[in-house]
Amino acid sequence: MDIESLRYVVTLAEELHFGRSARRHYIGEAPFGRRIRQVESELSVRMFDRTSRRVSLTSEGAALVARIRQVLADLDALRPAIVVDPSAVRVGVLGFGVGGQWRQLRREVLSDVPGIVLTHRGLTLKSQYSALHQHEVDVALVHYLGDVDGIDLLPVMQTPRVAVVPRESLYSEADHLSVDDVPSDHWLRFEGTDDRFVDWVGPPAAGRVTTSLEMLTTAVATTGLVGIHGAEAANFFAHPDVCFVPLKGPPITTAVATRHDDTRPAVAAFRAAARRISALPTTA
Repeated sequence: MDIESLRYVVTLAEELHFGRSARRHYIGEAPFGRRIRQVESELSVRMFDRTSRRVSLTSEGAALVARIRQVLADLDALRPAIVVDPSAVRVGVLGFGVGGQWRQLRREVLSDVPGIVLTHRGLTLKSQYSALHQHEVDVALVHYLGDVDGIDLLPVMQTPRVAVVPRESLYSEADHLSVDDVPSDHWLRFEGTDDRFVDWVGPPAAGRVTTSLEMLTTAVATTGLVGIHGAEAANFFAHPDVCFVPLKGPPITTAVATRHDDTRPAVAAFRAAARRISALPTTA
């Protein structure tokens, strides 16, 4: 059991609907449901009654949710005490982040706010938005999938999609591929993503799972399966046993994301820098 799962429980108690609850945490309904069942199993308590039409709290569930809310409130109250360096900006990075644009973005930010300290945290497809919402990072370099409540998203760059294929496979000889060229059970799949990722991560598959974009090329080399990445990945995650083959489909857009209510000068500098270096349209 982890803190994120406890937050899922509270959200489900508020929404009493699995789909809406999962969307609030930017994951699919199925993995959200699995996390709820895992909590119930570990606590040996049925917290929710489910039918085909409705979800309701059991009496035991209501009592536990009240205790969980208090635990989470106590944890959230610790956050101000944990932030000991006001000059530090925690930057979360998904995969290759904003690729070759990072050097210019960083230069612009440090020019606007000299003396700030940038720290790094890796993000996953599952955590790229929730890490911001839960104040685990201050700025996130993410894949842009449309507007997200409470988050300012400033698209910075686009990169074509590529199939990451084993070098010794027949796929490596192709000039280009489409998703339909690869059987569904030959794709690596990403765990815990929501429906907005479908066009990017490939079709659902019964094959093995990877959760880290940084390790995708290693996962392809290890399993012999095929993954999807952005062409920029070849500059960051090259591997001697894989090839990057152009893949038909929409390009990948990456963005600088910040919490809408974070007005600190260093965070504002990231927004301003993202606008300056980007030729792509920004969200409203």
